[in-house]
Amino acid sequence: MNKQKQVVAIHDISCVGRCSLTVALPILSAAGLNTCVLPTAVLSTHTGGFFGFTYRDLTEDIRPISEHWQSLDLKFDALYSGFLGSFEQIDLIAELFDTFRAENTLILVDPVMADNGQIYSVYSPEMVKGMAKLCSKADIIVPNMTEACFILNEPYKEGPYTKEYIEQMLKKLSTLGPKNVVLTGVWFNENELGAASYSKENGKISYSFSKKIDGLFHGTGDIFGSTLLSGLMNGFSLDDSVKIAVDYIYRCIKLTDDMGLERRYGVCFEKELPWLINKLGLINT
Repeated sequence: MNKQKQVVAIHDISCVGRCSLTVALPILSAAGLNTCVLPTAVLSTHTGGFFGFTYRDLTEDIRPISEHWQSLDLKFDALYSGFLGSFEQIDLIAELFDTFRAENTLILVDPVMADNGQIYSVYSPEMVKGMAKLCSKADIIVPNMTEACFILNEPYKEGPYTKEYIEQMLKKLSTLGPKNVVLTGVWFNENELGAASYSKENGKISYSFSKKIDGLFHGTGDIFGSTLLSGLMNGFSLDDSVKIAVDYIYRCIKLTDDMGLERRYGVCFEKELPWLINKLGLINT
């Protein structure tokens, strides 16, 4: 039997609202991965659609946690970062990447900081510049369309997009340093929504789409990134992992919509985990 892979999820904890660690931990664990966590902040709720939320910055805890892990001689197969709690954390996480990167360690950076043309309320312009620096250390980055524009210092453009525009964005993002780029929130018509991927190694660009369901659904980016990593860690190709993530997100959104759940609390990913586990080949139904 193959050794169980161990990953680190570096995200905030939003106590209410399915996003960040409250989706990354269950998805990665369900995918058979030994998942360690490094919380970057603790919020009473996520920041989308809620007001008056509490916010605790955990910057001072990151280096001591890293040093303790070093003393235990821990090794990781993947390092996966998302929402960071402060500008100072960017250098700390970059340092952590350097410390724990081994020959076969996959580093995935989801530059969580913006959506729908707007930067998150707890982020600053300097953090945008810093996030581009962090992306340079990644093997794969997973920005949405808004984050891609901020990282490249380009004006945000609303869809529908053209293939020429998307492929130009993918290649520009790859110049930051990552071997692979996955761009989410891609759509060319009113009926489909999905993601585009680019491999710098072979120049291949691929697309994956699902039926578009109108409306804003919070936390789907974190679900996408976690599912993508789950596929990659289970031996699936980049293209296949993107396809699994797009299909899983669609199923979660459709279920949430069908159930009439309040969208600001995130999508009902839990009830679709059996589908994902089966898709990853971990169980047969």
